[in-house]
Parts: sequence; C-alpha cells; structure tokens
Amino acid sequence: MKATPVRNHVTLTLCLALASAICAVPKSRPFTLEQVMSAPFPTELIAAPAGAKAAWVVNNQGARNVWVAEAQSNDRKFTARQLTSYSGDDGQDIGDLAWLPDASAVVYVRGGDLEHSGAAYPNPGSVPQGVEQNVWLMPLSGIAPQLLGEGYAPAASPRGTSVAFLYKGQVWLSKINPAEKAAQLIRGEGSAGSLRWSPDGTMLAFVSNRIDHSLIGVYDFGQNSLHYLDPSIDLDSNPVWSPDGKQIAFIRIPASEHERIFGPERTGMPWSIRVADVRTGVGKEVWRAQEGPGSVFRGVIATNELLWADGNLLVFPWEGDGWLHLYTVPAEGGTARLLTSGDYVVEDVTLTPDRRELVFNSNENDIDRRHLWKEPVTGNHPAPLTGGEGIEWSPVVTNQGRAVILLHSDAKLPARPAVLESSGKVRDLAPETIPADFPAQEMVAPQPVVVSAADGLRIHGQLFLPRNDRDGVRHPAIVFVHGGSQRQMLLGWHYMGYYSNAYALDQYLVSRGYIVLSINYRSGIGYGMDFREAPNYGASGGSEFNDVEGAGLYLRSRNDVDPNRIGIWGGSWGGYLTALALARASDLFAAGVDISGVHNWNFEIPDWVPSYYDQRQPETMRVAFESSPLAYIKTWRSPVLLIQGDDDRNVPFKEMVHMVEALRQQGVAFQQIVFPDEIHDFLLHSTWLRSYHAASDFFDHYLGSEIGKR
Repeated sequence: MKATPVRNHVTLTLCLALASAICAVPKSRPFTLEQVMSAPFPTELIAAPAGAKAAWVVNNQGARNVWVAEAQSNDRKFTARQLTSYSGDDGQDIGDLAWLPDASAVVYVRGGDLEHSGAAYPNPGSVPQGVEQNVWLMPLSGIAPQLLGEGYAPAASPRGTSVAFLYKGQVWLSKINPAEKAAQLIRGEGSAGSLRWSPDGTMLAFVSNRIDHSLIGVYDFGQNSLHYLDPSIDLDSNPVWSPDGKQIAFIRIPASEHERIFGPERTGMPWSIRVADVRTGVGKEVWRAQEGPGSVFRGVIATNELLWADGNLLVFPWEGDGWLHLYTVPAEGGTARLLTSGDYVVEDVTLTPDRRELVFNSNENDIDRRHLWKEPVTGNHPAPLTGGEGIEWSPVVTNQGRAVILLHSDAKLPARPAVLESSGKVRDLAPETIPADFPAQEMVAPQPVVVSAADGLRIHGQLFLPRNDRDGVRHPAIVFVHGGSQRQMLLGWHYMGYYSNAYALDQYLVSRGYIVLSINYRSGIGYGMDFREAPNYGASGGSEFNDVEGAGLYLRSRNDVDPNRIGIWGGSWGGYLTALALARASDLFAAGVDISGVHNWNFEIPDWVPSYYDQRQPETMRVAFESSPLAYIKTWRSPVLLIQGDDDRNVPFKEMVHMVEALRQQGVAFQQIVFPDEIHDFLLHSTWLRSYHAASDFFDHYLGSEIGKR
C-alpha cells in the first residue's frame, strides 16, 4: 500500500507524546512493484457471431479467466462479467477462444504453451503430477465448463453441433455432447493448423505443414474424404472460404532451401494469392507481389491474412511501397487496389459482419501510438474512430448493433476492454477491475524523443523523467531495450503482456529516481520496411548496437544524468542487446540486467532452422558469432544480472550456461536467477515480481538510486 504522509497540522500533544522521535513530515515513499503490476491484463478479444456479445481473456496477477460482455439491445450498454472461475497464480495459460455460432457458449483452451502449440506442457509451478492442456466449452448460463478433449486451437462448427481442434498436430472432433468422447478425425502426414469450417459446416479446411512445404487440405464430412487444393512444393497458408463455400483463397510463399532468420530480408521470390475450386482442387493465381519491396510476405494481426469481403473482393496486407497497408483484389483476379496509404503501418484488422467495411488500427499521424480507423472495402480515405493520447488495438465489431469493442490504454492506465460509443467516446467495460491502490496518478507520461545512433541513424524513444525533479540533481539512468526484435514501444502501456510488464518496471524505476530511456532500435516495427529490415542487424552484423550506444551517449550528454551511473536492461532480443552493450561498451554502461538473452547466434538459429548446420555456410556462421556478445567477452567488465527459465522454448537455456562460464573465466561480477520449469514469456506472476525486484535491487546496488540509498 502507498504510505500516507504525516499531515502538517500534527498536534503539539502528539509531538510531546512522541518526544523520542523527530516530529517532521516524511517524504512519500514510491509505489511498490506489487501495486504497479496489480492491474488485470486483457487479451484475445473476439466478437460473437450472433447478438451483441464479446469475450476475452483476463490475466489477473496470474489467475486467468474468460470474461464476456453483452448488450440486450442496440444501445451499446454492455455489461461485463467473469465467465470462468479459476483462481491462483498457477501458471496455466488460457486462450484460443471461439464462440458457438448461436453465441450461447465460449470454447477455450486451458494449459500448455499457446505460443508453441503441440509442444510439451510447461509446468512452472512444478506440480508433481504434471499439468494438462484441454479444450473446454463454457455456457454463458454459468454452469460448469464441459471438457471436450485434450488439445488446442478449437474451431466450432457453423451448425453448432461439434468442435474441431488439434492434438499433437492432428485434427480431432468433439460432439457437443458429454456422452460422446472426442475422436481423431484425420490421420494425415505433417502437422495440421488453421482450421477453417465451410460456411454450411459440411467441410473443414486446414493447413498441413510438412517441414519444407505446406498444403491446403479439405475434409468432406458427407463423403468422408480428404483432398488437397492445388498442391505444390511451396508454403500455402491462410485459407479463407468464399461466402458460397465453393472456393478457397490462400497465400502461397515460394519455398526456399536457405531460410533466412534473425537478419534483414528485404526481397525474395514474390508471394502470391491463389483461389482454388473446392470440388476439383484446381487453383489459379489471382495476384502476385512485384519483385523488390513487398516481395517477401508481411502479415497483419487478424483472424486470417486474407479476408473475403463483400463484392467478391479479397482483402490482404502488402508493403509494396515500403509500408504495410491494406489492398483488395477481385477474387477472379485483377489489379490490386490500395485502401490505405502514407508513411504509417496497419496492424490489427477486422472485417465487419456484413463484410462491407474494415476496422483497423494504425500509427497514422501518431507514429508512437495506435488509433482505430474505418474504411469501406470498396475504398475511400480511412475515417478516424479514435485519437488523442490513448492507444487502441484489437477492434472487433458485434453482429448485432455493429458496436466496436476494443482494448485500450494510455500513459497512466494499462490495457482494458472498452466499447466505442456512438458519440465517439471510449467507455471502459470493467473499470472496477483496476485495483483501488493502483498508482495511476503517480505515473509519469513518457516524452517522445529522437536520438542519434552512433552511426547517425535517427532513433525514436520514450524518455521517462522522475516526478518533481530538482534542478542540478544528476540521476542514475537506464536504457531499456525491447525484445522481438520486431516490436515497438509506445507512449503508454503496451498492448502485449510482456511489454506491459516492462513498462511497469520502467515506471517503477523512475519512481525510485532513475531516468529511463526506452528506445525503438532498428529492426523494430512502426517505421516502415527499410527501418525494420535494416542492413546487418541481428545475426548478420548486430548493427542495432549503434542505436543502443547512441542512447547511452545521449543520456551521458544530459545535465540531469550522472555519466558514471548509466545502466541497461532488456529481455529476449533486449537481453541480447544488453549483453552486447556490456561486452562492447563497459565504459558507457556501468551495469545491466539480461533476461533470457541470446549470447551466441549459432546456438539460437538451429532451434528455428533445423538445417542450419547442414547448410555448411562457414561465412554465415562466422558473422553470426561476431554479432554475438560472447565474441566480445574479453572487453566485458561491467556487472550483470542474468535471469532465465530453464524450460525456455524461444532462447535455449544453454545461452545462459555458456555466458556464465565465460563471465567466470573473465572475472566479471555477475548474479544469476534460474526459474526451474519456467518458459520464455514467464507464466507465473510471481516470476515476474521476483525478476523485477531483483533487477531493481541490482541497479540500486551498482548505480545507487536516491530511494535505494535511503
């Protein structure tokens, strides 16, 4: 709890009674990490296919549940409530939401690693009997959830009689009847994904991933048959049915023997859109990307990268002009039409139930935020739906009433669900879920800054300055580097849980007297293809180190920063850059906190490209190592705190093992925290708290904040 200052009008009687103490007004203590990380975080917002309803997942300090909001009429007066009743910080994720077609129930997955579907189930709570991943159906009537089967990625039939889902890469089917056990529907090669029911519920399309190629499969329930559409050696994905159920459109990406990863990919063999006849399986190309910019596919966040809109139009993302925009093309083929244009990127996209309009978010005219827009699929200039100093994302449109439900945040309040009222006002759906002692009014609004990288590139960032700063005081300062690397930090609470947590720690550090600079280094999103696919970044040269060095030099040049007390922290790719900064610039960065960082690209790449070592590319491997922190261990002098879960599926745990061994040999001061059975994006709320407390204590020890000295 926040301490209450002693009031100035303390009576003489009380002072005499406390004669042994000093009767004075103490300074207000900063808020706690527990307080700033206490707000629930919503994700996976989806609208129901019937009525005026929406559902989402809430993570409330580790306890995850499904919530719903309903309106009884077109007045957009939604009532939100918690649907499921799980409790405790148990590390069991919830996601993969789907509605039954009549909106009477929500289907969801509980347990497992929803980022790495089909992998072994993580058990960060170290439960002796292990954990499970199951598909559940929860009626809105509030009775107990119904177990459908072990698996993930459910898709409800349009007929409302069954739910298809995946288990170990195979397609299963469960009748919505407790007396019937789920059964495997298809026994096929490869690993299945992207389940898509036909509009009438008689067929089920899916993607069959087969390592070096992928196919679009269609299962016919009436014929009990399986066939593949327009098969090739390439990578087919994102199937979408035509409204009449006779055709399927999909994306085709040319296969390549040498997959590039963790480095720039500006051009490649152009991708294309194809449409196939479901009965015959014959397909044809209806559009192909041009060579050069946009030839490599880049997607948005949507239920599918292809949307079949009214007027027989296919909506798709493309960055042919260097910025990710929306286009349409007739399903029979033709010239693509640009719907959005300008120096901004489109990110979250949804199609209205009548398929006539698109609602999306972008950073148009506000490059370090996100706002909502609407545009007809036939084209017109996008009309703004939101603006100002907020951040809005994940829009969905209800079937009845056409209400826009969204998630939003700002500089002081984190993510929360809301409805866009007809007046244009954004109204929170569950404001009571924000704890009463959440320190919103004690937050600082980050200031937008642009700093020069060591090689001159201009880099956007957010500068956090302590409240009630005094002239002449030199503060310790910290650079924060996000992960990804294709991420963008914003001028407020982030839309991803990982970076919402990071924003909380940045605010906490500022409250303790630190100046914090969060930078959007090259290879991040939001600033166009040329910035994202920057030359020589990552494993191809580590050029983004220039941005980190520039951030440190910027802080050193400020009159309110102590140049000898500059630190750095980050997770994942940010952990990599933290380690790289300490290894290459210990004279600039006095201490760092490296969470789950990459330390040798040649350890990391094979986890994503199994054929990496078989490709026998010694020059590629040499450059990858020279882009790694371990290559500069001889010049590493500054102390570091290393943190990682040993069940990390994104960054192999041996990255930390090898780094600790090298630091010991080099004689560098370090601390380590290992979380047994924890994954990359920590599942336990307690893991986040322990990590961030340790990070704060570490910086207090080596950089000496004003609060840490008290």
